[in-house]
Amino acid sequence: MAERRALVEGLKTPSNPPVDPETEKKFVFRDKAEAAAEANATAGPAPTPTTAGPVSRIPLSTRMRSDFAAALKRASLERQLAGVEPNTLQDILEQAVEPWLRGNGYLK
Repeated sequence: MAERRALVEGLKTPSNPPVDPETEKKFVFRDKAEAAAEANATAGPAPTPTTAGPVSRIPLSTRMRSDFAAALKRASLERQLAGVEPNTLQDILEQAVEPWLRGNGYLK
């Protein structure tokens, strides 16, 4: 096993090529606008904005009948294997609850 040493000592290893101090300062203290421009140049084209904003999700915990839970899990797995959407528990539950909320006036 190699001998343990401090991180600073590892950085001073002569096997590493010397770093130009000016380049090092430019990297460490570079302007934020310059950094943002560099990130945008490497990120590629910006995604197109959608008309509807992303829907945020929160965790929700509830209890349901065991036969409903088993049937829901089975439906989810079978739909995933068949490649049918919606196939996640979350998406199936959202699709099932939405008509009830709309029908009872809780969603517009």
